[in-house]
Amino acid sequence: MENASGGDVDDRTLLARHVSGEDPHAFAEIVRRHRDRLWAVALRTLGDREEAADAVQDALLSAFRAAHTFRGQSAVTTWLHRITVNACLDRARKAASRRAAPVADTEHFEQLLEPEESAEAPAEREDTGRELREALATLPVEQRAALVLVDMAGYPVAEAADILGVPAGTVKSRCARGRARLLPLVRHLRLSAADSATGGRNPAQGTSVPPTTEQNDVRAAKGGGERP
Repeated sequence: MENASGGDVDDRTLLARHVSGEDPHAFAEIVRRHRDRLWAVALRTLGDREEAADAVQDALLSAFRAAHTFRGQSAVTTWLHRITVNACLDRARKAASRRAAPVADTEHFEQLLEPEESAEAPAEREDTGRELREALATLPVEQRAALVLVDMAGYPVAEAADILGVPAGTVKSRCARGRARLLPLVRHLRLSAADSATGGRNPAQGTSVPPTTEQNDVRAAKGGGERP
């Protein structure tokens, strides 16, 4: 069996090689593959770069140490996200959450929440990303985590429920309440982007905001699991 870590080796095999000691670089390869998404979830859940970096660091260290407990009942990426979300929730529960009055109109809110987060985003999107994180910070942490996983990280409801350890119906309910709370805080972001795209003319129905991303987000968490 080839021992070198590489793109042709699946996550489960890499984790098994890490646990057995067969490949000392196996876990670093897992981190390389998944750190970007873990970082995006942590940043949007916590809304603070330092807190997010610390949460990812804590999560990857926990995963490194607890790799022998992985039983293969879910994907490795789901297992990593579960550990990361739990680390974020532990941190977020220590902070007071501001409240926003809920509204009924949640149409098109998902257009603000694009799956994945690119480190190559244009600088002009930084303000949008900051405002969205600030809006997310007003949500109760349980709603925030569900919304980040489903609407931002792109996880199916069932898989998000697995990550959070709650029924799928609970995830749907938390997402619905979270969207209702966020809409009045982020509606202007969608409208501003639509105006820019049309040069101030009436935007076409369904126009969405470009993906909200931050430059150098991944670099802020660099080395997240390679120094356990």
